[in-house]
Amino acid sequence: MKPMLSVSELNAWYGQAQVLFGIDLEVQQGEIVVLLGRNGVGKTTTLKSVVNLLAKATGRIEFQGRSIRDLAPSSIARLGLGYVPEDRRIFTDLTVMENLEVGRQAPRANTPHWTVDRLFDLFPNLARMRDRSGGHMSGGEQQMLSIARTLMGNPSTVLLDEPSEGLAPVIVQQMVEVLKELKRQGLTVLLSEQNLSFAKAISDRAYVIEKGQIRFAGALTELLENEEIRRAYLAV
Repeated sequence: MKPMLSVSELNAWYGQAQVLFGIDLEVQQGEIVVLLGRNGVGKTTTLKSVVNLLAKATGRIEFQGRSIRDLAPSSIARLGLGYVPEDRRIFTDLTVMENLEVGRQAPRANTPHWTVDRLFDLFPNLARMRDRSGGHMSGGEQQMLSIARTLMGNPSTVLLDEPSEGLAPVIVQQMVEVLKELKRQGLTVLLSEQNLSFAKAISDRAYVIEKGQIRFAGALTELLENEEIRRAYLAV
Protein backbone atom coordinates (compact mmCIF):
# COMPACT_ATOMS: atom_id res chain seq x y z
CA MET A 1 0.00 0.00 0.00
CA LYS A 2 1.29 3.43 -0.94
CA PRO A 3 1.79 5.78 2.03
CA MET A 4 -0.53 8.75 2.41
CA LEU A 5 2.52 11.05 2.56
CA SER A 6 6.02 10.24 1.37
CA VAL A 7 9.12 12.45 1.61
CA SER A 8 12.40 11.40 -0.02
CA GLU A 9 15.83 13.06 -0.12
CA LEU A 10 14.46 16.36 1.13
CA ASN A 11 17.02 19.16 1.34
CA ALA A 12 16.19 22.73 2.32
CA TRP A 13 17.93 26.07 2.73
CA TYR A 14 17.38 29.42 4.42
CA GLY A 15 19.31 31.75 2.18
CA GLN A 16 22.73 30.17 1.65
CA ALA A 17 22.52 27.99 4.77
CA GLN A 18 21.42 24.40 4.24
CA VAL A 19 19.26 23.17 7.12
CA LEU A 20 17.84 19.83 5.90
CA PHE A 21 20.02 17.04 4.56
CA GLY A 22 18.30 14.14 2.81
CA ILE A 23 15.19 13.75 4.96
CA ASP A 24 13.23 10.54 4.28
CA LEU A 25 9.91 9.82 5.99
CA GLU A 26 6.48 8.43 5.29
CA VAL A 27 3.08 8.37 6.93
CA GLN A 28 0.51 5.65 6.29
CA GLN A 29 -3.21 6.37 6.13
CA GLY A 30 -4.70 6.71 9.60
CA GLU A 31 -1.35 6.95 11.40
CA ILE A 32 -0.16 9.57 13.81
CA VAL A 33 3.56 10.03 13.25
CA VAL A 34 5.71 12.40 15.29
CA LEU A 35 8.88 14.21 14.25
CA LEU A 36 10.85 14.67 17.47
CA GLY A 37 13.88 16.78 18.27
CA ARG A 38 15.18 19.78 20.14
CA ASN A 39 14.56 23.38 19.13
CA GLY A 40 16.16 24.44 15.86
CA VAL A 41 16.99 20.99 14.48
CA GLY A 42 14.75 21.17 11.39
CA LYS A 43 11.31 19.95 12.46
CA THR A 44 9.40 23.07 11.42
CA THR A 45 11.48 23.37 8.26
CA THR A 46 10.50 19.83 7.30
CA LEU A 47 6.79 20.56 7.64
CA LYS A 48 7.09 23.87 5.78
CA SER A 49 8.97 22.13 2.98
CA VAL A 50 6.21 19.53 2.59
CA VAL A 51 3.65 22.27 1.90
CA ASN A 52 6.11 24.26 -0.23
CA LEU A 53 6.51 27.30 2.02
CA LEU A 54 10.29 27.58 1.60
CA ALA A 55 12.02 29.50 -1.17
CA LYS A 56 14.59 26.75 -1.75
CA ALA A 57 14.12 23.02 -1.25
CA THR A 58 14.76 19.91 -3.29
CA GLY A 59 13.58 16.32 -3.09
CA ARG A 60 10.51 14.19 -3.75
CA ILE A 61 7.23 14.76 -1.92
CA GLU A 62 4.17 12.66 -2.73
CA PHE A 63 0.70 12.98 -1.25
CA GLN A 64 -1.82 10.22 -1.96
CA GLY A 65 0.56 8.88 -4.60
CA ARG A 66 0.85 12.20 -6.43
CA SER A 67 3.86 14.50 -6.58
CA ILE A 68 3.15 17.84 -4.90
CA ARG A 69 6.73 19.12 -4.96
CA ASP A 70 6.05 21.90 -7.47
CA LEU A 71 2.54 22.86 -6.41
CA ALA A 72 1.62 26.14 -4.72
CA PRO A 73 0.71 25.89 -1.01
CA SER A 74 -2.90 26.80 -1.83
CA SER A 75 -3.11 23.97 -4.38
CA ILE A 76 -1.67 21.53 -1.84
CA ALA A 77 -4.32 22.59 0.69
CA ARG A 78 -7.07 22.04 -1.90
CA LEU A 79 -5.84 18.46 -2.35
CA GLY A 80 -6.60 17.81 1.31
CA LEU A 81 -3.26 18.33 3.05
CA GLY A 82 -3.87 20.69 5.97
CA TYR A 83 -1.17 22.60 7.85
CA VAL A 84 -1.35 24.11 11.35
CA PRO A 85 1.71 26.34 11.87
CA GLU A 86 3.48 26.78 15.17
CA ASP A 87 2.47 30.45 15.40
CA ARG A 88 -1.19 29.54 14.74
CA ARG A 89 -1.83 32.37 12.23
CA ILE A 90 -5.44 32.90 13.19
CA PHE A 91 -7.13 36.14 12.15
CA THR A 92 -7.15 38.11 15.39
CA ASP A 93 -9.72 40.67 14.15
CA LEU A 94 -12.21 37.95 13.15
CA THR A 95 -14.51 36.00 15.44
CA VAL A 96 -14.26 32.26 15.99
CA MET A 97 -17.10 31.70 13.51
CA GLU A 98 -15.49 33.97 10.93
CA ASN A 99 -12.13 32.22 11.30
CA LEU A 100 -13.81 28.87 10.71
CA GLU A 101 -15.58 30.16 7.60
CA VAL A 102 -12.22 31.24 6.16
CA GLY A 103 -11.07 27.62 6.26
CA ARG A 104 -14.19 26.07 4.75
CA GLN A 105 -13.75 23.71 1.79
CA ALA A 106 -16.12 21.22 0.21
CA PRO A 107 -16.36 17.68 1.63
CA ARG A 108 -14.00 15.08 0.14
CA ALA A 109 -14.56 11.44 -0.64
CA ASN A 110 -13.28 8.97 1.98
CA THR A 111 -12.37 11.69 4.51
CA PRO A 112 -14.16 12.94 7.64
CA HIS A 113 -16.65 15.72 6.92
CA TRP A 114 -16.30 18.48 9.48
CA THR A 115 -19.12 20.91 10.18
CA VAL A 116 -19.15 23.77 12.69
CA ASP A 117 -21.34 21.70 15.03
CA ARG A 118 -18.97 18.72 14.87
CA LEU A 119 -16.01 20.96 15.55
CA PHE A 120 -17.77 22.51 18.53
CA ASP A 121 -18.34 18.98 19.86
CA LEU A 122 -14.61 18.38 19.46
CA PHE A 123 -13.65 21.77 20.92
CA PRO A 124 -16.30 22.70 23.54
CA ASN A 125 -14.27 25.76 24.57
CA LEU A 126 -14.74 27.25 21.11
CA ALA A 127 -18.49 26.64 21.22
CA ARG A 128 -18.73 28.96 24.22
CA MET A 129 -16.91 31.80 22.45
CA ARG A 130 -18.14 31.62 18.88
CA ASP A 131 -18.54 35.40 18.66
CA ARG A 132 -15.25 36.25 20.39
CA SER A 133 -12.45 37.72 18.31
CA GLY A 134 -9.28 35.69 17.91
CA GLY A 135 -7.23 38.43 19.55
CA HIS A 136 -9.14 38.02 22.82
CA MET A 137 -8.42 34.31 23.25
CA SER A 138 -5.76 32.51 25.27
CA GLY A 139 -2.88 30.72 23.57
CA GLY A 140 -4.55 27.36 24.08
CA GLU A 141 -7.85 28.60 22.68
CA GLN A 142 -6.04 30.05 19.66
CA GLN A 143 -4.33 26.70 19.11
CA MET A 144 -7.67 24.93 19.15
CA LEU A 145 -9.11 27.47 16.73
CA SER A 146 -6.16 27.05 14.39
CA ILE A 147 -6.71 23.27 14.29
CA ALA A 148 -10.48 23.66 13.92
CA ARG A 149 -10.05 26.11 11.05
CA THR A 150 -7.78 23.62 9.27
CA LEU A 151 -10.32 20.83 9.80
CA MET A 152 -12.98 23.02 8.15
CA GLY A 153 -11.05 22.31 4.96
CA ASN A 154 -11.97 18.62 5.36
CA PRO A 155 -8.37 17.42 4.97
CA SER A 156 -7.38 13.77 4.81
CA THR A 157 -3.99 14.57 6.36
CA VAL A 158 -2.91 17.30 8.78
CA LEU A 159 0.57 18.61 9.57
CA LEU A 160 0.76 19.99 13.12
CA ASP A 161 3.73 22.08 14.19
CA GLU A 162 4.47 21.94 17.95
CA PRO A 163 0.83 21.65 19.05
CA SER A 164 1.64 21.40 22.79
CA GLU A 165 4.26 24.14 23.03
CA GLY A 166 3.54 26.83 25.61
CA LEU A 167 0.20 25.37 26.67
CA ALA A 168 -0.97 24.72 30.22
CA PRO A 169 -1.02 21.03 31.21
CA VAL A 170 -4.83 20.90 31.23
CA ILE A 171 -4.91 22.22 27.65
CA VAL A 172 -2.20 19.78 26.60
CA GLN A 173 -4.37 16.93 27.88
CA GLN A 174 -7.32 18.30 25.89
CA MET A 175 -5.06 18.33 22.82
CA VAL A 176 -4.21 14.67 23.45
CA GLU A 177 -7.91 13.79 23.46
CA VAL A 178 -8.52 15.82 20.30
CA LEU A 179 -5.76 13.99 18.43
CA LYS A 180 -7.01 10.61 19.62
CA GLU A 181 -10.45 11.50 18.27
CA LEU A 182 -8.99 12.62 14.93
CA LYS A 183 -7.27 9.25 14.68
CA ARG A 184 -10.55 7.47 15.44
CA GLN A 185 -12.12 9.49 12.62
CA GLY A 186 -9.48 8.13 10.24
CA LEU A 187 -7.42 11.30 9.86
CA THR A 188 -3.70 10.98 9.09
CA VAL A 189 -1.42 13.22 11.17
CA LEU A 190 2.24 14.21 11.01
CA LEU A 191 3.30 16.45 13.87
CA SER A 192 6.51 18.00 15.10
CA GLU A 193 7.02 17.97 18.83
CA GLN A 194 9.58 18.30 21.63
CA ASN A 195 7.40 16.88 24.38
CA LEU A 196 8.09 13.13 24.47
CA SER A 197 5.30 12.40 26.95
CA PHE A 198 2.80 14.16 24.67
CA ALA A 199 4.10 12.17 21.69
CA LYS A 200 3.91 8.95 23.68
CA ALA A 201 0.23 9.51 24.41
CA ILE A 202 -0.84 9.77 20.76
CA SER A 203 1.78 8.58 18.26
CA ASP A 204 2.24 5.30 16.43
CA ARG A 205 5.72 5.93 15.07
CA ALA A 206 8.50 8.49 15.48
CA TYR A 207 11.33 10.07 13.56
CA VAL A 208 14.06 11.80 15.54
CA ILE A 209 15.79 14.67 13.78
CA GLU A 210 19.08 16.34 14.70
CA LYS A 211 20.95 18.97 12.67
CA GLY A 212 18.65 18.44 9.71
CA GLN A 213 19.08 14.66 9.50
CA ILE A 214 16.98 11.71 10.61
CA ARG A 215 18.76 9.90 13.45
CA PHE A 216 16.03 7.40 14.36
CA ALA A 217 12.95 5.96 12.65
CA GLY A 218 10.70 3.40 14.27
CA ALA A 219 7.83 2.61 16.60
CA LEU A 220 7.27 4.84 19.63
CA THR A 221 7.75 1.82 21.87
CA GLU A 222 11.15 1.19 20.31
CA LEU A 223 12.21 4.79 20.93
CA LEU A 224 11.05 4.65 24.55
CA GLU A 225 13.24 1.59 25.06
CA ASN A 226 16.29 3.22 23.46
CA GLU A 227 17.85 5.34 26.19
CA GLU A 228 20.94 6.08 24.11
CA ILE A 229 18.95 7.75 21.33
CA ARG A 230 16.80 9.68 23.79
CA ARG A 231 19.82 10.95 25.72
CA ALA A 232 21.73 11.90 22.56
CA TYR A 233 19.00 13.68 20.65
CA LEU A 234 16.07 14.49 22.94
CA ALA A 235 17.49 15.31 26.37
CA VAL A 236 17.61 19.01 27.17
